[in-house]
Amino acid sequence: MNEYLDWPGIAQVGQVESVVERDEKISHETRYFITSVQRSLADAGQLLTWTRGHWSVENRSHYVRDVTLGEDASRIRKGSGPEVMAALRNATIGFLRVTGATNIAEALRRNASQVRTLFTTLGIFKQ
Repeated sequence: MNEYLDWPGIAQVGQVESVVERDEKISHETRYFITSVQRSLADAGQLLTWTRGHWSVENRSHYVRDVTLGEDASRIRKGSGPEVMAALRNATIGFLRVTGATNIAEALRRNASQVRTLFTTLGIFKQ
């Protein structure tokens, strides 16, 4: 591969095609990747397994942090604020997953509703 691509250490290039359904819309996505792992150590099947593992993490954590918890829109930029907020977001996701939540957005809405009801009952919030 190094003869064709100017990328030090490249051993393989991969392409993954997938069909994605979001909001009742179907789209076809193509992703490419490069790796320094030699073909003798990882064939196409192994690379696909690793790629699926990567996207599993992306979908379960980063996507939830970015979309559901608004991490990309956060205006916190100074000092340790971004790291603290990332830790709080990760802790929130982890807590909800441990308690059985599979849909983080729905779990956040449900818990927010319960907290508001509790606070209203205690007189902290007025209706």
